[in-house]
Formats: sequence, structure tokens, C-alpha cells
Amino acid sequence: MPSSPVSPSEYRALAEFRHQLLRFLRFSEQAARRTGLAPQQHQLLLAVRGMPAGTAATVGTLAQRLQRRHHSTVGLVDRLEARGWVRRARERADRREVTVRLTRRGETVLARLALAHRTEIRSLAPHLARALRDVIRGDDGVGAPR
Repeated sequence: MPSSPVSPSEYRALAEFRHQLLRFLRFSEQAARRTGLAPQQHQLLLAVRGMPAGTAATVGTLAQRLQRRHHSTVGLVDRLEARGWVRRARERADRREVTVRLTRRGETVLARLALAHRTEIRSLAPHLARALRDVIRGDDGVGAPR
């Protein structure tokens, strides 16, 4: 199926969607830094806490969820563990498997950040939804992209 060229309004829609995402990401980075966390550290805490049900927060799984290399994730966990935000734990069923868990301190800071992020997302939601709808609709405005 031949694809049609990207129209000026589609470029505008893509640019607006990216702009809204960047606004949220900037907010998120600043909020993390205000709590003493690097943005990647906040992302790891959130990944641990938000792991899908039945999925263990192993370093490998976290690396995949964060789209980072395994050794980079190990370093991130090391730094968070040294600061008391997370701890490693061996699983009872398989002692070879090590999972990452939040400490009480990690839970507390993540809860504060989650509340701030929820508020920000609710504020940005109409703009993000409109931008995404415009990207999905395409130039003709009638539903599916061409």
C-alpha cells in the first residue's frame, strides 16, 4: 500500500504531541531532582513499584522496562541501594533470582512524586489527548491515519 506524503497539518500535529510529551518529561525531571533523585533513579523506583502483577522486579526485567543496558541498570540499582532507596532480595522459591524492592524511604519519596505526577498529568491531559487525537486522525480528520 503506497503511503501518502506527510501534510503540513500532520507535521504540526506531530510537533505538538512531541511538545506536550517534552513538557511532561521536563516536569518529571525537575520533580525528581527536587527530591534528591536523578530522573533515571525516579524511573527505576517507579518501574519497581509499577511492575505488572506476577512479574518480578529483577535487574533484567527492570533493564527491559527502562530500555537500558543490563550493566547500566545494575549501576543504577547499586546507587539507589547505597542511598537506602531500594534493596536486593533473594527469592525464596529460587535462591538464584534476585529482585529489587523499595525500602520504606523509597516508597515515601515515590508516593510524593506519584502524587505530583498525577496532578501534572491531569493538568496536561486535555492538551496531550488533543495532540494525540490529531496525530492519529491524520490530515483528513476522519479517523484512521492514511
